[in-house]
Amino acid sequence: MRRTILTAVVALLVVLGLGTAVIAANGGDRSTVTRARLERSLPVTFANLYTKQAELQGRTGVTPASLDARAMCDKAGAVGKDVGPGGDWVCLMSWTDPEVPMPPEGYGKFELNVHSNDCYTASGPSKLTGFLTMTDSKGREVTNPVFEFDGCFDPQGDDTATGIVFPSLLAITSTTAAPAADGTTSVQVTCGTGDRGCAGSVVVTAGGTDLGTVPFDLQEESTGSVVVPRTVPHSAEELTFTVRTTTGVGPTSPVTLPVQPGV
Repeated sequence: MRRTILTAVVALLVVLGLGTAVIAANGGDRSTVTRARLERSLPVTFANLYTKQAELQGRTGVTPASLDARAMCDKAGAVGKDVGPGGDWVCLMSWTDPEVPMPPEGYGKFELNVHSNDCYTASGPSKLTGFLTMTDSKGREVTNPVFEFDGCFDPQGDDTATGIVFPSLLAITSTTAAPAADGTTSVQVTCGTGDRGCAGSVVVTAGGTDLGTVPFDLQEESTGSVVVPRTVPHSAEELTFTVRTTTGVGPTSPVTLPVQPGV
């Protein structure tokens, strides 16, 4: 009986040990899925498919080399270790196409579902890559190669840091400015994926009246509020928010929101 119990315990420990090893290999810090490998693989896969899209459109002169695609990848926001499979990978990517200029922040955001077999599915911003189908140079409706695409990387490939970084984007996400019952007025802001988050200040004005300057300091992938320092005049119909960033990037022009009646 004692020998049987010991044998069962040893077998259980072996199973647990194997389970731990599998976790370490597929989802833990020792996973082959890493930021550096994705940052090297994604631009190559994308550039080849983007070139195919250009060919379908009848555009010449677009090559993987001319695109010079570059990526910065991040898993699970600022708290993640940027390693392991999952559907919470985000990659910011820039490329050069004279007919499709980058937005002011300089990149497009791609969402990745990365698998433990070292392959991934990526989808990007349709305003830059297009929709599911497209019209080719012969007038036919065809599948857009870069709307959503798959790729794989070498699990033993180069894992040294690429050094590629892009700034986080601060955005004002509220559509109105509504004073609360206590007289304060606030709007919501978000800081997206990027390097070192978002910091700076927001200047708030109502017409020609300066309502003060509000500092902000947000981690990447986080949400906060800008509280207007002074009471909004009853006559104010809209507020203007001018963002000045010291870390990250913000709106290139002032954001104006209509003032809604208070609660």
